[in-house]
Amino acid sequence: MQIIVDIGNTDAVFGLYDQTAWLHIWRTPARPDEPVKSYEGRLRLWLLEASISLSAVQTTVLSSVVPDLTPTMRTMLADLFGFSPVVVGPGVYPLLPLDILRPHEIGTDLVANALAAYTRYQRNCVVVDFGTALTFTTVSGTGKILGVAIAPGLKTAIRSLFANTAQLPEVPIETPTTALGDNTTHAIQAGVVLGYEGLVRSLIDRIRAELNGDCIAIATGGLSGRLPSLHDAFVDVLPSLTLDGIRLIGETIAASTN
Repeated sequence: MQIIVDIGNTDAVFGLYDQTAWLHIWRTPARPDEPVKSYEGRLRLWLLEASISLSAVQTTVLSSVVPDLTPTMRTMLADLFGFSPVVVGPGVYPLLPLDILRPHEIGTDLVANALAAYTRYQRNCVVVDFGTALTFTTVSGTGKILGVAIAPGLKTAIRSLFANTAQLPEVPIETPTTALGDNTTHAIQAGVVLGYEGLVRSLIDRIRAELNGDCIAIATGGLSGRLPSLHDAFVDVLPSLTLDGIRLIGETIAASTN
């Protein structure tokens, strides 16, 4: 079994993978100031509830876009399982079947998205990741990362309105029935949620046009299921795609060192 860890700006996601399937996916807030023992205790409890012994875990792989939290997670995984995790980063990229754009700048989660999409489809793809940031990572059918576009994520946009305006509340991410908001909540949902639908479709269309129409789109991320009206823009909606990519990176590194 494998434990795959994806540390994002909002959440740390832990996946338990057994040969062909994700058995469990757990999510907890990513807090750099939280002690190692807190994360260790949480993971121990999750595994206990799943009836999984520590000795059953043979591999751990860690991807993090929060540098202050990376050492904490690395230490926690090494102490808990008795061996060091594979840590995704520029040092291991030469082992991957990807041509990576600016390896010291691109987020490890975006590299994972690109590898998962390339491995799965073997053709031009744009991965739209609905997370703290809304990212569009385009990878060619030959495994070259062609470029990335980044916008504020849905929750980030709504929280920015809430934090920087005196009279606008934080509202749930729900698609309104009309663009004509008749109250404050519906007005924000119309502007942000429906606006983001237009943003996503427009960027996908532009990326596709720059590739002469040859590009499919895949959605992933924690919020990928929150905009069902967008699902027709994608060939697949795969919330676990980033975890799949991190897992594939770990497996590729293991195979190259054996």
